[in-house]
Amino acid sequence: MRTFKLSLVAVLAILLQVAGLQADDDKIPLDKLPKAVLEAVKAKYKGAELVEASKEVEKNVTSYEVIIKFKGEKLEVTLTSDGKIEAVEREMEAKDLPKAVSDSIKAKYDGYTISKVEEVTKGETVTYEILVKKGDKKVELTIGKDGKITEAKEEK
Repeated sequence: MRTFKLSLVAVLAILLQVAGLQADDDKIPLDKLPKAVLEAVKAKYKGAELVEASKEVEKNVTSYEVIIKFKGEKLEVTLTSDGKIEAVEREMEAKDLPKAVSDSIKAKYDGYTISKVEEVTKGETVTYEILVKKGDKKVELTIGKDGKITEAKEEK
């Protein structure tokens, strides 16, 4: 019986540790955001309307995603707990993609339709996350401003 209890405790400890490594994304009220996060968003995007927020814990690191409306656009701003902006995602139209990105999609995914486009800014680096479809096949692409496809994940 003692061995069973020890085994059970070991299994529970492993499960808790694995759970701590997985991303956990929970919506939180805007008034529960850390002060540094709110101040950073308000300072960078003066006059923005805060729409919603979520808290994510991945590998014991907490980050916050704040969705805002700013100058007629919907933005998703990802920040650290201390208010450092890590990434900004902006939905956009396919017609507004840089020529190199559009050309790359046409060359590799001719016959596919573009169903979603997001511009992702991390520091000084801008990439585009694009979902293309052809029949039942869906592929999520990550493409640099230069048109180089850095990732192509087929969705099921």
